[in-house]
Amino acid sequence: MNEERIKEKNMEKEKLYLYWLSRIDGIGAVKTKKLLEYTGSFEAIYNMKKQDLERLPFLRGDDAKRIENAKPCLAQRQTEYGELAGKEIRFIMAGEPEYPHRLESIYDKPMWLFVKGRLPDDRQPSVAVVGARSCTSYGRQVAEYLCRVLAENGIQTVSGLARGIDGAAHRGTVNVQGASYAILGSGVDHCYPRENLSLYHVILETGGVISEYGPGEKPAAGHFPARNRIISGLADAVIVVEARKKSGSLITADQALEQGKEVFAVPGRVNDLLSEGCNSLIKQGAALLQSPEDILDFFRIECKKSLKLVKRSIKTLAKTEKMVYSCLDSQPKHVEELIRMSKLPTGECMAALLKLELDGFILQPVNQYYVRKLE
Repeated sequence: MNEERIKEKNMEKEKLYLYWLSRIDGIGAVKTKKLLEYTGSFEAIYNMKKQDLERLPFLRGDDAKRIENAKPCLAQRQTEYGELAGKEIRFIMAGEPEYPHRLESIYDKPMWLFVKGRLPDDRQPSVAVVGARSCTSYGRQVAEYLCRVLAENGIQTVSGLARGIDGAAHRGTVNVQGASYAILGSGVDHCYPRENLSLYHVILETGGVISEYGPGEKPAAGHFPARNRIISGLADAVIVVEARKKSGSLITADQALEQGKEVFAVPGRVNDLLSEGCNSLIKQGAALLQSPEDILDFFRIECKKSLKLVKRSIKTLAKTEKMVYSCLDSQPKHVEELIRMSKLPTGECMAALLKLELDGFILQPVNQYYVRKLE
């Protein structure tokens, strides 16, 4: 029993020194791993002299200076570390039993994680869903629909809680009480963007929020490419829904391929800038994703329910409603365009649009713009 207590005490001390190291700018996962391999412990890293740090070939620029300058902050970091539990934040070190198994095999695995809520279950299949922030209504619906069906069939989702596709993916999952995990480019106590704050709280009910960045850290441009490797790393497969030719989503796809993960892409129209990235991925060999069944087949999961889009019977619609509905597709159209296309009086067209919206046939993603609804 005494040996166990000593072991636990040493582990906790190591975690304190790792927490201190995690709060030093410029010292990320790869450098931390190399420092640990060189010294044998995180406490030993703290005790290294500046001149010894300066001799290490894998430290660059002001790295040694930053580590030395951070040493007087140890007491402050110890206080912060002790306050994590009160904020319902867990600090998990690589190698601990709770550390995600999926991350263990990637080259630049995070050496630490800050977690609110839960971590993905290693025993359950997991997909990452990424895409454009400035997505179309169609892309948003596809992401939400895919993730809803996948969640209904026991598949966890991972994304970045960003605007657009990320938010839709999380929303589709939590709407059916599925487990979704948000990987942030800020501290886990800082929801970005703020418009997703309510979604952030709902995610915590069934899933979790995860980050390499400590409490209070605000989002920064350099944080997002680094966090993308965790998004792909926590998944068995990555789905890209709408992406420009050069985008963070394609960086995530590249990282997924480097990690040995399968990449799926939702195809788009050839003349659509938001489809260039996905179409390019498919051209390069990514798997074409046409329905949730493609993902379920990949995991060899027999679906619990029909996955076909619900085709509401338009036979029940009045003549004017059928006319207006026939003018709509997956691309939002302004009400004036619909009046012109349907050749109906303004009042009749508006009444038909209202009825179609109330009956669940169409959506109004932006004021006075309408689109057919996916189920």
